[in-house]
Amino acid sequence: GCNPGAGRPVPGLHPGYTTTVLKLSGAFPLECAPSANNRGSAVSFFPVIIIGAGAAGLMCAAQAAARGRQVLLLDHANKPGKKILMSGGGRCNFTNMYCEPANFLSHNPHFCKSALARYSQWDFVELVVKHDVPYHEKKLGQLFCDRKASDILNLLLAECDEHGVDLRLDTSIETITKLEGGYRLHTSTGEFSCESLVIATGGLSIPTLGATGFGYQVARQFGHTLLPTRAGLVPFTITEPQLKALCTELSGTSVEDCVVSCNGVSFKENILFTHRGLSGPAILQISSYWQPGDAISINLLPHIDLPAWLASQQQDRPNSELKTLLAELFTKKMAGLLAEQWFVSKPLKQYTPAELEAVAQKLAEWTLVPAGTEGYRKAEVTLGGIDTREVSSKTMESQKSPGLYFIGE
Repeated sequence: GCNPGAGRPVPGLHPGYTTTVLKLSGAFPLECAPSANNRGSAVSFFPVIIIGAGAAGLMCAAQAAARGRQVLLLDHANKPGKKILMSGGGRCNFTNMYCEPANFLSHNPHFCKSALARYSQWDFVELVVKHDVPYHEKKLGQLFCDRKASDILNLLLAECDEHGVDLRLDTSIETITKLEGGYRLHTSTGEFSCESLVIATGGLSIPTLGATGFGYQVARQFGHTLLPTRAGLVPFTITEPQLKALCTELSGTSVEDCVVSCNGVSFKENILFTHRGLSGPAILQISSYWQPGDAISINLLPHIDLPAWLASQQQDRPNSELKTLLAELFTKKMAGLLAEQWFVSKPLKQYTPAELEAVAQKLAEWTLVPAGTEGYRKAEVTLGGIDTREVSSKTMESQKSPGLYFIGE
């Protein structure tokens, strides 16, 4: 657990110096030097140490090393960039052509403006082209690798290798100590000191890939405010028996370009039925705006004027059954289940105008209350975390502890 001792005098330390220690496991005798530039045999010095070899950590390491800084990149995992490899269904949706500040969620909405202005999506696309990585636009400006997500990971590793980044895996951080002008790390593979310490350890999402709350513990140790965290970009779970049965029966079925709305926000994208509820891009997006107990509304056919279309179909094909009609818009299985559970399927000529209006409204405004979400186990991101008002928007440096940086998720 986290056992910070902020501003605690250390025996043997130069008078006036204090240290802040984060103990992550066990108890360790603490030895502390008055300066980060301790190049003694027991402590290896690097100007920059980055903890976390995910997308942000690898990118930061490559950039810092390219500017001539000696960089040590540490990660507790046995391989770097595991989340990169699973992103975009294994093809890595590495950026979006229309990326702009308005697309970012934050209590501090101006925070991202500086970073996006100084390094845009086109700068990263230029890097992708430099490394001959073939890519394509899938839809709505989303850029995916033609081949595999490993192309992006290999690109970042190549940049790190080109500039001499020292990458060390299977290394757990046990304590972090604040020194005058830097930091000292006690790790499972030795002791290191640095002038600049970058925390790039990600959020709580997908713990099976090694996600932990380490970064939040470090932030708390050095006096940062943490906003409540919760799972974001996450599938919904359904427990209401009839609706759960529908989702289970349709598990794996996708409906294209639905409009999903919640709390005044809407997204138009695909939805996907799962054996536990609902997923797909539109559901993942809206989950970031959803709170427990909120209803969501789904327009399954936003591209069709349903009342007018149903009226014209009734006139042109009076003997066709509703489920036959719906099978032209959805899969045959989904059409049959909707007709069975939501409506009474009968020849169109038997529907009154009011009944057809009710069919149209149900398809355009399917309203449900999710029981919850799949949580961090399936979430793509973590909402909340370190309050960005305490971090420089230009350098990502902590405003609480000079030389400490927080990047990435």
